[in-house]
Amino acid sequence: MKLIRYTQVDHAHDVRLGALAGDRVCDLEAARSLYFPSETPLPASIHALLLAGPHSMNIAHVSADYALRNPQMKSGEYSLTLPLADVQLLAPIDDPRKIICVGQNYKDHCAEQNQPLPERAILFAKFPTTITSPGAPIRLPKLSQMIDYEAELAFVIGKGGKHIRREQAMNHVAGYMCLNDVSARDIQNSDKQWVRAKSFDTFAPCGPAMVTADEIPDPHNLQIELTLNGVVMQHSNTSNLVFGVAELVSYISAVMTLEPGDIVTTGTPGGVGHWRKPPIYLQPGDIVSITIEKIGTLTNPVEKDVE
Repeated sequence: MKLIRYTQVDHAHDVRLGALAGDRVCDLEAARSLYFPSETPLPASIHALLLAGPHSMNIAHVSADYALRNPQMKSGEYSLTLPLADVQLLAPIDDPRKIICVGQNYKDHCAEQNQPLPERAILFAKFPTTITSPGAPIRLPKLSQMIDYEAELAFVIGKGGKHIRREQAMNHVAGYMCLNDVSARDIQNSDKQWVRAKSFDTFAPCGPAMVTADEIPDPHNLQIELTLNGVVMQHSNTSNLVFGVAELVSYISAVMTLEPGDIVTTGTPGGVGHWRKPPIYLQPGDIVSITIEKIGTLTNPVEKDVE
């Protein structure tokens, strides 16, 4: 199931929980209200859905199937399905407690920097204020002149835990999405660490959906690509990850308790702008798109910051 959050043009302030099926959107709460009228309403937040546990996730799955079987039905003013073109997608998770990032985690990215493969995962953080939605602008701050893109596969924690064993780790993953780990390279270089350079507002576009883990049995064999104004800049496969999903869950949870809704973004492949000759940095008017096999395409325009 491809879980989304969205609004409609005629209900601009009403955030809805949906499932994406091709070019149709299933309104999960509208379907739930008809098929499971005695059940607790589904939240509009994927984070809250994960916190509610497996029963609520199962209700969402069944509601999506019911909506697809009855696309013309309505629950009050809400249709069970509507065209994707009629909605504005929002970031699937807009309120994580943690965004945990992994540096230098692709073999081809290490190679373009002439760096050895890391012996252990390199962790850093972004903050929830970096999250931005599909189609929303990446804003270029005045403090930096060297803003770079990074296509990444992110996974979302569904079941929390501490000291999670590697062989059990995949049971803690709820799903996957695209994430652009936008980076201010001049600040990254001057600070000699990464948090400030990675944490400007809008520096973590994500989406377009959170694809549940049952639809991606092997996250380590997915094509990943980034285009800038239609030109392919990054093209790789998650088979090039140095540390895979299960290893990261176990490694991170040895340090901190993982919680439902936490986002872990797994690093970027080769082809980033900073290491090109000459370097290429984001400019106002650019369009950045990340496509990951079985997940979809995340597209964002680039604008100057308003301040």
